[in-house]
Amino acid sequence: MNSKTISNGILRAVLIILGSALFLFFLYKTRSVIIYIIIAAVLSLMGRPIIRFLKRKLKFPNTLAVITTMALFLGMLFGLISMFIPLIAKQGRNLSLLDINQLQYNIENLLNQANDYFVSRGINVLEQLKSVDVFSNFKAIPNLLNTVIGAVGSLSIGLFSVLFIAFFFMKDSQLLHNGLMVIVPDKTEGRFAASLEKIEDLLSRYFIGLLTQITILFVLYTIILLIFRVDNAIVIAFLCALLNLIPYVGPLIGGAIMLLLTMTSHLEQDFQTQILPTTIYVMIFYFVAQMIDNFVSQPRIFSQATKAHPLEIFLVIIIGGLLFGITGMIVAVPMYTALKVILKEFLADNKIVKSLTKDL
Repeated sequence: MNSKTISNGILRAVLIILGSALFLFFLYKTRSVIIYIIIAAVLSLMGRPIIRFLKRKLKFPNTLAVITTMALFLGMLFGLISMFIPLIAKQGRNLSLLDINQLQYNIENLLNQANDYFVSRGINVLEQLKSVDVFSNFKAIPNLLNTVIGAVGSLSIGLFSVLFIAFFFMKDSQLLHNGLMVIVPDKTEGRFAASLEKIEDLLSRYFIGLLTQITILFVLYTIILLIFRVDNAIVIAFLCALLNLIPYVGPLIGGAIMLLLTMTSHLEQDFQTQILPTTIYVMIFYFVAQMIDNFVSQPRIFSQATKAHPLEIFLVIIIGGLLFGITGMIVAVPMYTALKVILKEFLADNKIVKSLTKDL
């Protein structure tokens, strides 16, 4: 091996490293666009069953079916936003006229009642709360609101971009497919195309399953909060149901939110005779709703959607969380489903792959 060959090898390696670095830098700089494409792809997968129904059952032309589906998604989005507008407007007025001293008095009164209740039973777990200064940060709320308002412009651009991309993904169902096939070697193009079709079908069913799960929880939470006359029951129920998109951790956060908002919705009432019993009953029914979701609706929905055993899904989510945190938990099931389909197509004779993909 002469020096020229060695130099060419080193130069080639440097160019590959430099090209890889530039490509990663490009991905980092365009990460927002990549996120838009991913969200649009998810929307197109969720819209596939609706478009198919409109075209096959109602004989809609393709473009009209896509427009109708987009209008349905937009209607749902604006319906959710309109649900939050009264609450946001009310809180905005309250913050503009916020009496920090009165708010501090009300919350300290609540803490004192809670402390007296537990002290009377020999429990001093709330004693240290008296010395905690949780009110000094309330004056920072207006600045936070200004930051949130400033982000609305960026969100509107993102929303328009996602809807624009999703429209063409739905209108031309092969657009995303063809884009992926460009980077696939010619000799594996046929097998990869079959895998991609199967992945699209399974992920479409999975995202529809997620929507069904959130809807069931939203209805259950709303009924619970309305029974106990908690203020803004629909908004709270929606937030807590939406948090279930984060497996296992989300329900804990939702439970904490529901507990806090249930207690603070009746600050003027007596803690021992009204606030505490109401909160306990709400949390008991919240726990029952979670048990229904964990042991009835969720295993049935996800198992049918992804063709995987509930224990398999549980382990995949836990591993995703250990590797990549909350983001890993959210994307673990879709990624695992796609990986199983690809492995079945390319390694069908492998014993482990056969075991994992026997129901696909």
